[in-house]
Amino acid sequence: MALKVWFIGTRPQFLILTVVLAFLGTSIAWYNGFFHFGYAVLAFFGLLLAHISVNTLNDYFDYKSGVDLAVKRTPFSGGSGVLPAGLLKPGQMLRFSLIALLLAAAIGVYFVVVRGWLLLPLLVVAGLCILLYTSVILKHRWPEWAAGLGLGTLPVMGAYFVQASGYSWLLVVAAIPSGILVYNLLFLNEFPDTEADKVAKRKTTPITAGKAKASKIFAVMTAVVYLWIIGGVITGMMPVFSLIALLTVPLAVKAIRGALRYEEMSQLMPAMASNVMVVLLTQLLLGVGYILATVFPSGVS
Repeated sequence: MALKVWFIGTRPQFLILTVVLAFLGTSIAWYNGFFHFGYAVLAFFGLLLAHISVNTLNDYFDYKSGVDLAVKRTPFSGGSGVLPAGLLKPGQMLRFSLIALLLAAAIGVYFVVVRGWLLLPLLVVAGLCILLYTSVILKHRWPEWAAGLGLGTLPVMGAYFVQASGYSWLLVVAAIPSGILVYNLLFLNEFPDTEADKVAKRKTTPITAGKAKASKIFAVMTAVVYLWIIGGVITGMMPVFSLIALLTVPLAVKAIRGALRYEEMSQLMPAMASNVMVVLLTQLLLGVGYILATVFPSGVS
């Protein structure tokens, strides 16, 4: 039972994102001629530990601030629920989070030593996003950028770096959709939590801009993802096979329609589910696109 509680506390349903991010970053590296299986596996575990730290630290601060006691939990928002249920003590959750973060940092330091010091700034920024997100960043307007950067763009770039020992503008272009998608993931999941977030004086965009405006921002940002991929292919900065990611457009349309009808939970919940699939499948398909471009080089731009 104890192990099951700890497992639930990590919010495993969201950790699938780590798999997709690591896969995409590694696929881009392979497309550019770099691949080391051991580094790929170790980088994945580092990202997994960092993501676990994010989730558990968020649970800790949500409980201490009173948000967890006011929120209405959904399959996509409201935390793991283990602290309000008394299944774990807040101190246990905090220690677990910090241990996960320290282990992730140790893996990061290893890669800095063996693959290059240019990874260090990326790790520092990502670490600050993890440590400061719930306690500091959420208290300022437009906090969702931190999730998009720290759990979207930077992990993809990090997974690439441990393979290639460097960065490139083509990598940045390929990693931007991940940042927008993860931004959107958190963004839409904030809609049901607005009243509870006000308790902790948070300034999420659905609170500061209002849900009506926020739903339109979500729609625009979703469209930008696909326009970015199309633009990347047209300019030759992304392989033609990247267009396979456009297969998620119908799911994105469903998510947008539901978001625009945010006042109806019967519409918002399916929209949040569709958005999760958009976030995961779009990045997965991008990774597959890069692999296909490697296998069939004559089909790339």
